Amino acid sequence: MTSSASGAQALVARFGDVLLRRQAAIRRLQWVMVAIYAALLTVPLLLPLPTHTDYAWNNAVRFAQFVFWGVWWPFIILATALVGRFWCGILCPEGALSEFASQRGAGRAIPGWMKWSGWPVVSFVSTTIYGQLTSIYQYPKPAALLLGGSSFAAIVIGARYGKAKRVWCRFLCPVNGIFGIVSKIAPLHFRVEPDGWRAGAQQRGRSNAVNCAPLIPIKTMQGAAACHMCGRCSGHRGAIRLSWRNPASDIVHGSGRLATMWETVLIVPVLLGLVPAALHWSDSGLFQMIRLWLVERCLDLHVVWPLSLRLPWWILTDYPLENDVMTSVDAVALLVLLSVSVAAATIVFGIPLAACARILRTRGRFPHHLAQALIPLAAACLFSGLLSLTVSQLRSDGLVIPYSDLFRGGLVLAAAAWSMVLVFRIGAHYNAHRVTRICGTFIMALPITSFSIAWVAVFLS
Repeated sequence: MTSSASGAQALVARFGDVLLRRQAAIRRLQWVMVAIYAALLTVPLLLPLPTHTDYAWNNAVRFAQFVFWGVWWPFIILATALVGRFWCGILCPEGALSEFASQRGAGRAIPGWMKWSGWPVVSFVSTTIYGQLTSIYQYPKPAALLLGGSSFAAIVIGARYGKAKRVWCRFLCPVNGIFGIVSKIAPLHFRVEPDGWRAGAQQRGRSNAVNCAPLIPIKTMQGAAACHMCGRCSGHRGAIRLSWRNPASDIVHGSGRLATMWETVLIVPVLLGLVPAALHWSDSGLFQMIRLWLVERCLDLHVVWPLSLRLPWWILTDYPLENDVMTSVDAVALLVLLSVSVAAATIVFGIPLAACARILRTRGRFPHHLAQALIPLAAACLFSGLLSLTVSQLRSDGLVIPYSDLFRGGLVLAAAAWSMVLVFRIGAHYNAHRVTRICGTFIMALPITSFSIAWVAVFLS
């Protein structure tokens, strides 16, 4: 290791130690974030909806919308990809509230049903679909209901289960799975040295245990997917240090080799299928076709009520004064579109993944490890898709960011190239023949390239 590399490692290790020493300051910062979060959720509820003459800089409702959907969520995803889950461990209001409630709660054992590994997928899909049905990006009431309800559930779970733990974050948080997937490409992580752990145990004897709030067995922790990067374990037994790493190492060598079916589901049908459709359904020609077909079928059958049925705002979008009402036909058309997108992504990526795994002879294992190669593409699509909310809100306020569409398109294409490289590198774990790995990579390059071009075309259209 060169002197510059050693200096960089030492620098980030010191930063990890600073986090350990400044835990009291971090707690105060978390409460500041809780106050900001509560204000952004509640203040817009007390104000009238903005008009076309209101902007983010002169209207509190527009400002809260821009902060939540134009800044908060897009750049949390970006930060997670760049530095890991520091947001979860240091800034997240829900995590702080859940841990606070757990410190003073009943401390009950975590029930078995809560440990089901499918909850991250189910909760994220459910909240995503519900958010689209109620127009969460446009109106404060569904945002307060969904985000505030999530925070309330985090407090209830914390007050009931665990002791000074983040049980909600570990098992039920709707974005826990997303953060875990995206953090695998971060160049920072808390590295655990098993040899150092054993040596530290012999030299130091018994040492104070670390309260790992997200319930990670830090002695055997591999990768950064579950780590909240809070810094509480920095320097523990002389074996844990914040350090730089190759951004591909977690996927190729680390936790990627322990990939599960649910991670594959989260990457392929959800991030590469559901999310693109959910973010752009209102501009989709396919949505209009499905809706028109449903309308025609209703008229042919002389069934008119689905065309005019309105449900409360907390079920379907219902703001007649804003000329924004989602009927039951609209809702069904949206659900069909999302289902088609999920099925298409599953087929487009699933068949090549299975074929590539067959070529590489992974000995009957379904290609969950290979699916991890798609994480850069999935993360770039998620970030660029959320960034479209930023761009559209700024454009509605008369602010145009030059080359923003080209930037998003270039980001997706670069991530696609990275994903193809990862396919080739993962293949080395299963097949030593370079030609065979090239053939497997070519098979995966077809859906990756096709998807990327289609995604870029959305930005440039």
